[in-house]
Parts: sequence; structure tokens; C-alpha cells
Amino acid sequence: MTINYARESVIDFTKPFMNLGISILFKVPAARKARLFSFMNPLAADIWMYVFSAYVLVSATMFVVARFSPHEWHNPHPCEVFNEILENQFSLANSFWFTIGTLMQQGSDLNPKATSTRIVGGIWWFFTLIIISSYTANLAAFLTVERMITPIENAEDLAGQTEIPYGTLESGSTMTFFRDSMIETYRKMWRFMENRKPSVFVTTYEEGIQRVLKGNYAFLMESTMLDYVVQRDCNLTQIGGLLDSKGYGIATPMGSPWRDKISLAILELQEKGEIQMLYDKWWKNTGDTCQRNEKGKESKANSLGVDNIGGVFVVLLCGLAFAVMVAICEFCYNSKRNSIREKRMTNQQSLCSEMGGELCFAIKCRGSRQRPALRRECSKCLNKVAYVRDDSKQTNLSPVLPTSP
Repeated sequence: MTINYARESVIDFTKPFMNLGISILFKVPAARKARLFSFMNPLAADIWMYVFSAYVLVSATMFVVARFSPHEWHNPHPCEVFNEILENQFSLANSFWFTIGTLMQQGSDLNPKATSTRIVGGIWWFFTLIIISSYTANLAAFLTVERMITPIENAEDLAGQTEIPYGTLESGSTMTFFRDSMIETYRKMWRFMENRKPSVFVTTYEEGIQRVLKGNYAFLMESTMLDYVVQRDCNLTQIGGLLDSKGYGIATPMGSPWRDKISLAILELQEKGEIQMLYDKWWKNTGDTCQRNEKGKESKANSLGVDNIGGVFVVLLCGLAFAVMVAICEFCYNSKRNSIREKRMTNQQSLCSEMGGELCFAIKCRGSRQRPALRRECSKCLNKVAYVRDDSKQTNLSPVLPTSP
């Protein structure tokens, strides 16, 4: 019998020969059905939102940084020496296309030229490397590991819900444990069992087991009987650990001389390991045991969350901040260089006015712009052909071929 206070007060128990506790018997949960969008399971929902936000942020940063950096502006017609129209390959649409092409590991025909834009591209490539690798690895786990729907994991989960009824053997030691417990979780469970209609208590263990097999019912029972049942029925499983700790003992009348003799025999059998051998023989090594492939929590595939790959988002933000600082340095250096050149030519342009003009050009969200401070020369064409400006067409040049003497 289970040794407890009420019984010990009227009878004598020997030394406990087997330790046990209360545990939860539940039906094995059904396998998760395949869903149409199961390919999104490897990453948690918040990670997908963060990836989309990172995509928009990086695309916008690439667009802004490219407009501020002077090295991303080029003359679309290099042979037109005095052409003042410059183009930037990273328009808003191209910036988004470059980012999505990298994320899909397909690349694009756009190549960053400035240091700042290359930093943005490099840190985004590192981000996509980690995200794609993590997604691919976890997707393989989701495709190979069977997903099980487990509505409850422990006694706290059972006490915190009301959809799944649970009960114990009526007038047993397990029922007494919940009735007299001072732990709030177990007191809450007792109030639920006591007030539940129809009754959740059963008169025999067999009745409780059959009720569990019908589904949507959890049976609180002693772990020894639970282990015996679970070993023989693959449709049943144990939920959580032991709720308490107690032992089985042999009951004798008060003052019986047999109590000490039986206790000594139990201690001798325990020291020789014979009780454990008997347990393995009758619980685990019989021919009718269930051969199941146990899957622990460590073998289950779980969606990757912020705790798993959140650091890569931090690295991405730091890289973007560094790229913006480099773009500002490039902008200031270019403005100072143009200011010095214009000051030599006209003796009027100041650094502040030059930076103001460059800033006004940079914030205009257009595909091209006119920068009077910058001139391009075509060394390829000047060696053989001289060009003169046609006043009627400001952007066209008319070649003058050399004449023979």
C-alpha cells in the first residue's frame, strides 16, 4: 500500500520497497496535419516580420546612401566632355530590386561602387547568408521530424485550462493528496475536479484508462501503474514528471513483530539489486510491451525565434549605421574638394554653400541630376577628335575631324 499519514496512524508500514509519485496519463497526441503554408514554419512569425522590415530598411538605406555618395553618380555619356547631367544607378526601384535579388540568392546587374554602398551590400549579404542557412537547416528538420500536437506539457498547463477534464481514482491516496495539498496549483486542480459535472472521478483504474483512450481526458494516477500501462499500450503516454514523492510499503498490524523482519528483508533485496531486477522483469521485459520510437523534446523541430537568430539583426543595424557614417564622410569630402576647386576658378564658392547645394541635389528623388560643380573629361575621345559645343543644343557636341594639310 502507499504509505501516507492517515494510514500510518492506524497501522504499521515496513520500509518502502518502491518509490513512486503521482503523474498524468494522457492519450498520445495526433500527428500534425500538413498545411498549405507549412514552408513558413521554420521561422517564427515575428522573424518573418523582422526580415520584411529589414528588407525595406536596407533598400531605403541603399537608395539614400547612393544619392549622398559622389562615387555612385556617373556620366551616362562619357564622350560628351561638358555634359552636366549625371545618373545614379540606385534609383528607388533598383534599390529594392538589388536587395530582393540578393535575398533570393540570385544577384542582380547592379554593382555598388562607393565604399558606403559596398558596406551596405556586404552587411546585407551577410544577413541573407545567416537567414537563408538557418531557414534551410530548420526546414529540413521540419520535413523529417514528425510534429505532434501536445495540448498540455505538465500539471501547470492542465490546471490553467478547462477544455480537457481530468480526474483521479475516487477515495484513493491520489485524491487525498489533491484534497489536502497546500500548493496553489494542486488546490486549483482539486476545485476543478470537485465541481466538474459530470464527475471526473472513476471507481477503478481500468475505467480511468478506458476514459483516457476515448480521448479528451487526463487521468492522475500513481507512476508505477502508469508505467505499467504505458509500456503495454502505444496509444498512451505520460505527461510531465512526478507531482509528489512517496513509497510503497507492506502494512502490518500495530506492534506486529513481522514489521522489522520484513523491513530487513526489503533492505537486503534492495542492496543486492533484486527489487530492480524484478521491476525490469515484470514492467519492461515482458513479451507484450509496446515497441515505440520515443521522441524527446530535443528531437522536435521548433520555429526559430528572436532568441535564436536575433543577433544577426543587431549586426545588420550596426552595419547600416556604419555605412551611413561613411556616406556622410564621402559627402563632406567631396563637397570640400568641389569648394576648393570652385574657389580657385571663381573665388566665390564657400564650403557651406557647396554643401547646401549638394544636399539639395541629393534629397531630390529623381533618376538624374545636374551638378554644375562637377565636370567630366573624356580622355578616350580627346586624343583623336576635338569637340565643340553647339549653342543651339546644350547637351550635344559636334565633332570636328582633323583636315589634311
